Formats: sequence, structure tokens, C-alpha cells
Amino acid sequence: MKIFVTGGAGYIGSHVVKLLGEQGHNVLVYDNLSTGHEWAVLAGRLVKGDLSDRQFLRDTLKEYAPDAVMHFAASIQVEESVREPLLYYRNNVINSINLLETLTELKIGYFIYSSTAATYGAPEASPVDEDTPLAPINPYGMTKVMVEAVLRDIAAKGDFRYVALRYFNVAGADREARIGQAYREATHLITRALRTAKGEQEKLLVFGTDYPTVDGTCVRDYIHVEDLASAHLLALMYLREKGASDVMNCGYGHGFSVLDVIRAAKAVTGVDFPVELAGRRPGDPPELVADSSKLKRLTGWSPLYDDLGFIIETAWKWEKKRSAAKD
Repeated sequence: MKIFVTGGAGYIGSHVVKLLGEQGHNVLVYDNLSTGHEWAVLAGRLVKGDLSDRQFLRDTLKEYAPDAVMHFAASIQVEESVREPLLYYRNNVINSINLLETLTELKIGYFIYSSTAATYGAPEASPVDEDTPLAPINPYGMTKVMVEAVLRDIAAKGDFRYVALRYFNVAGADREARIGQAYREATHLITRALRTAKGEQEKLLVFGTDYPTVDGTCVRDYIHVEDLASAHLLALMYLREKGASDVMNCGYGHGFSVLDVIRAAKAVTGVDFPVELAGRRPGDPPELVADSSKLKRLTGWSPLYDDLGFIIETAWKWEKKRSAAKD
């Protein structure tokens, strides 16, 4: 298939692009490189472009004529979305609409959307399934809810089908350490822990110790990025086999607290790095754990790397190599 991938030079997008290439697909990556990296694109061809540039986007899509689109390009930091909500509505909602308008005009009908568990907000029950009410508690989550609503309405016309994959906490790296998280300012817990172990950060801050969880710290469902990548390909095959538009959770179905992750990171690295307890950050729900039974049932997804130690080991291997990559 010919697959157009927005944000394919970023962390998750680049792992999906790698897998698409390994499976023989023709890939065109469209990325403005604001947070992505040219060296992270291991398959296909990269076009530097912004979704706000509607004419260039249309020209690129018309020339390439893809069979399907995978949309990863977005701003993703919860805390930043609280500080800069308009930036998130512009980039995540308006630019997604620019893309979707172009796709409907050119009659490109298969679409895989990068959504998030942040759409659920702070759910009362855990694990959460796709019928859990959507109640985001930060602008980032709300932008994803809004785009999902747009997708649902477009699909109702009958000539466009999509799968929105609601990610839980994505972590880890390519097993050969070719690509991984390369954000200049790390916000993901595992990455921050490993960079502290390397001495790049003075200490690791734990945001909030008074949540209603087993040890007072936030609990998350950590999914290896390569398991997540495989879910995208399976979701696309599901659509090609006449599957109906849908939303599907992507997670392992069990969670680890912040302190669990810190203990595991110290065990993997062999470094007893400094940790400091701090107050809560705005917009953090106490617990998010996935019920991914729909994804498994409809696509046959069967994760391979459901092991926190393995996830951290692949991230650690990448972090030790990362200094050789150009940030």
C-alpha cells in the first residue's frame, strides 16, 4: 500500500514508519520537524511540510495519491496544553481539519488516527473500555475528543472510514536502538528517569504523592512502542477488510505506579539516582489502565513486549546511544 504518514519523524510515527517499511509498504512521511528528526525516518521518503499549509499539503497528497493516511502530527504535552491551550487547539484540531478536508476532497478513504487515553480524563473505574464516558481534564485530551467527533461525523457520510487508537502510556524504543524518544525536554516518566540515571538531570521529580492509588503516586498502563506500531498496521488491515469505523484502546490492561517505574529503572540501570517528591501537576489523572479487548477481538492484535523491565531496557539502550544522534 501507499501510506501517507503525518508526524512520521516523531517518536511514535517513526516506529510505525519503520514497521511499514519492513513490511514492504510505500511510505511518504510529512513532518514539519518541529519535534521530529530527519534521521528517525528509516523507511520511505520525507517531505518537510506543515499541515497549516493547505496548498502544499493538497499538492503533496494529490501527487502521491496514497491508499491510506496515518495521522500522528500533534502537540502532546499535557502540562504545556494547560499553559498554552490555543496552541493545542490550533495544531491538533484546526490542522487535523485541514488534513481531513483535503482527504475528503481527494477521496482518500482510509484513516488511522493517533488518539489518547487522555480523552477519558480521570475515570472512576479501571481498566477503562471504549464506552467509558469521555471527560478530558486538560486541553490536550479535549483536542483529541474534538477530532474524534469530526471523524465520526465525516464517516457517517459513508465514503470515509477510520480507526482512532487511544494510546495509553507509550514507552520503550526500537530494539536495535536505531530510534527512540529524542525530545529535547523530556516529559515522559521513563525517559526522565533514565536521563537522571545518566546524569543529564540533577534529580527526578515525582509529581504528586497523595493520589488515591496504592502508593499515592499516579498509575499508568505502559505499552511498548513496537507493540503500538503493530496495532496501527492491524487497524489499517481491519479497515481494508471492510471493518467499520471505530475507536480502540491500546494498552496492556495493567498499571504501574510512578514509584514502581522508578524502582524498575534503578534496577535496569544499576544507578540509584536521586528522586524528589513534589506537588501534583495540573491535568494528571490518578490512574489510567486500558481494556484493549476490542482491539484484540477486531484486529487480532497480540502484544509481544508486555514487560516493564524489557520496556525500560530498550529505552535505556537507546538513551545510552542517543548522544550520537543529532537533537
